[in-house]
Amino acid sequence: MTVTARPDRFPSAEDPDRPAAGALARAVAHLRGLQSPEGWWKGELETNVTMDAEDLLVREFLGIRTEQETAEAARWIRSQQREDGAWATFFGGPPDLSTTVEAWVALRLAGDAPDAPHLARAAEFVQGAGGIAATRVFTRIWLALFGLHPWERLPALPPEVILLPRWVPLNVYDFACWARQTIVPLTVVASVRPARPLPFGIDELEVAAPARRKGSRFWRVFDRVLHAYDDRPLRPLRRLAVRRAVRWILDRQEADGSWGGIQPPWVYSLLALHLTGSALDLREMKAGLSGLDRFTVREDTADGVARRLEACQSPVWDTGLALTALLDAGVPADDDTVTRAAAWLVAEEVRVRGDWAVQTPRLAPGGWAFEFDNDLYPDTDDTAEVILALRRAPVAGAEAAIDRALTWMTGMQSSDGGWAAFDVDNTSRLPNRLPFCDFGEVIDPPSADVTAHVVEALAHEGRAGSPECRRGIQWLRDAQEADGSWFGRWGVNHLYGTGAAVPALVAAGVPASDPAIRRAVAWLERVQQPGGGWGEDLRSYVDPSWIGRGEPTASQTAWALLALLAAGERGPAVTRGVRWLVESQRPDGTWDEPQYTGTGFPWDFSINYHLYRLVFPVSALGRYLGAAA
Repeated sequence: MTVTARPDRFPSAEDPDRPAAGALARAVAHLRGLQSPEGWWKGELETNVTMDAEDLLVREFLGIRTEQETAEAARWIRSQQREDGAWATFFGGPPDLSTTVEAWVALRLAGDAPDAPHLARAAEFVQGAGGIAATRVFTRIWLALFGLHPWERLPALPPEVILLPRWVPLNVYDFACWARQTIVPLTVVASVRPARPLPFGIDELEVAAPARRKGSRFWRVFDRVLHAYDDRPLRPLRRLAVRRAVRWILDRQEADGSWGGIQPPWVYSLLALHLTGSALDLREMKAGLSGLDRFTVREDTADGVARRLEACQSPVWDTGLALTALLDAGVPADDDTVTRAAAWLVAEEVRVRGDWAVQTPRLAPGGWAFEFDNDLYPDTDDTAEVILALRRAPVAGAEAAIDRALTWMTGMQSSDGGWAAFDVDNTSRLPNRLPFCDFGEVIDPPSADVTAHVVEALAHEGRAGSPECRRGIQWLRDAQEADGSWFGRWGVNHLYGTGAAVPALVAAGVPASDPAIRRAVAWLERVQQPGGGWGEDLRSYVDPSWIGRGEPTASQTAWALLALLAAGERGPAVTRGVRWLVESQRPDGTWDEPQYTGTGFPWDFSINYHLYRLVFPVSALGRYLGAAA
């Protein structure tokens, strides 16, 4: 059950007896001010400095790197270095070897001397952590591109993989969409084995260490077999595979020049096209390179302008969440802010077929993607959230778009009853076992948070009793952890999963007295911090002792409150959580949140969604005040 404030009880900052109402009014005003003239919202999607290091490296490889870009990116990279000389992948996180190596190489490219104190500290960390041999495959590929690491010591994956039919294990559609978009161009790059030397080496980072090995003896032997073929491929088959891979890549370039709207396939596709003959002035290369400009964030610092890249952008996701937040806060459905956002979302509907149709060829297109221009990869998560928002803010075309989206979203249910983000039954465990695949999650199985969002959308559409929704409810019941929480695949972590699952189950008719809901409530109350807030560190993905523990954040506190409110809780835990939000709010109406509460790959790739700190507290405060009205 979604609880919203009545329009006649829209909060006023002048109401001294209702501090939560004042906090909500300030937050709503701030959120309104962030809307674009076209109707969308987009908070920065902050990740880590590998984005910036690799941007400089790809520009160096293509011969287009400028001194200004280099100086600005170097300022940002230096500013993110830890005291111990390393770089982390998220705020407050532990040192990360591969990130540190890439940052070191980028700063050498920028002219920093290897004996400069900051690079000397970085090199000392790298050596102590195992040197180049212990880095991830991606990092060693970047080094190999410049002759700093031998291609022969990288795991093999020939481009002939593109020729495997759908029924053969390890065909490209066994990989998640983000992984297949990355792997296909990488196989092309690796088949060429380019090496364009830099004016410096990496001796400072090397240590005497055995090559990194992943997997069982079977997979190491499998890798040796692939290497043997890669060294002496069947030339006609190799040429066919490269041509097919290049065509596959070109067919998936988006209108904005990107591939999937995300950085890894984007840069590797540019490299693959360049290495197979695409000149820099060809349409695909020009579009790809110019598209990166929209992903560039530049800001003034005390040392000068600093430049960083977003790994992705989330306007559809942000706009859906912002629209729901404003409606939760009591903003009327006919308010101009609401109608402009709703109209923009309707226009963003995906009406073409993408990779998802390989598994579901009879399913008609519909739904929404995450980014501005990503028509080939809509996802069920965005689709569910947009349906929930648009149903409460009807504008022209919304009804038909919702109907198409419901058909598509329902048809994307996996055979076990859950929903994944991008594909159906993308659950093969083989891709994760390849020595080549050590860069994070490479499959897209159903998850609790996505399944919960879909179940909630179906329930609000009056479909709680449908077979699909009932199977989704059972999937969520089966996925509940022993402690009463749910794992969060796309947000950190059990607070995110639980904040999604409880409102979904209640909306679908599960009573608040149900044991699953009571266990979740008990867990949330148990992990609430003495100050009233909730927080969970990213380390919970690899260390169970961190589950439900971490610096309190506005977004995670809001997730907990949304679950408790949906469960009908109005007691001390809710009161203390609301008080924490009120007391930690900034004067401008938003909240400080340097912590990363978004997830790309659990533990391996983390995200700070800059709008999370605002939209989720607005929803939580709005539902709290609506319930009290």
